[in-house]
Amino acid sequence: MIEGVVVITDASCFIILDKINALHLLSILFAKVITTPEIANEYGKTLPDWVYIQQVQNQDLQNQIKELVDPGEASAIALATEVKCDYLLTDDRAARKLAEQRGISVKGSVGVLLYAKQQNVVPLIRPYLDLIQKTNFRISQILVDKLLVEANE
Repeated sequence: MIEGVVVITDASCFIILDKINALHLLSILFAKVITTPEIANEYGKTLPDWVYIQQVQNQDLQNQIKELVDPGEASAIALATEVKCDYLLTDDRAARKLAEQRGISVKGSVGVLLYAKQQNVVPLIRPYLDLIQKTNFRISQILVDKLLVEANE
């Protein structure tokens, strides 16, 4: 674990990192990984025991956000307004924009991979990006190229 970084994550990050056998990176990179019961359900598999599941207290806020993004992302954003976290991990464009408008810092799945490289947790991100491109996860070649430049690969 690096520093005391706390993240709240939505299902997309769990799903894509699991598909490329990189889910464990979350436990190495972050002091605490938190999600909501809605996201745990959406993920559909048993989450590792290092993932904390926490219910949103402000259901009104969650319901308000749910009108703009899906229920899992709404719960993650609502929780991020209640719990001090360094990042909300989500790949959904609308959820990212909504979170940033609320002052919440956001990272996506590929941002987690880049962070892992920057923290010397993985030697290269290219193999992970290659694996992602073999899944149904959409990532543009422009973004891949940009990430590889940032990762000095």
